[in-house]
Amino acid sequence: MAYMNQEKKAKIAAALKKELKGTGVKYSLSVHHHSSIICTIKSAPIDFIANSNETCGKDFYQVSKGFKPNAGGYEQVNPYHFRDHFSGKAKDLLEKILKCLYSADYYDRSDAMTDYFDTAYYVNLNIGKWDKPFVVTA
Repeated sequence: MAYMNQEKKAKIAAALKKELKGTGVKYSLSVHHHSSIICTIKSAPIDFIANSNETCGKDFYQVSKGFKPNAGGYEQVNPYHFRDHFSGKAKDLLEKILKCLYSADYYDRSDAMTDYFDTAYYVNLNIGKWDKPFVVTA
């Protein structure tokens, strides 16, 4: 059963602090319903949204499925498919962040074929918030 508490959050916070030191990335961590960890990237020197728009705009599969550029200043990152939606430094930094988010005794023994889902906790990664857009710093 998915369970997230303040002790696991503290482990993740320590890993993120160590990994992102000196990168200029500002973020927040929160626990949602005792089952998920949410990391919101508030600002960074890398424009994640423009990178995603460019990467997805060049991908035939994304365009054929009706891709429309994001102009809202907010994006939810899919932790399973982010490598297809980002490139370069943005993708590298997201890989580091997600590695840290999965660092607090994470396991996943789910079996979709038998409708059995057993994971340590769920991970949500947001770039900006719906009411407070992501800021690119110089």
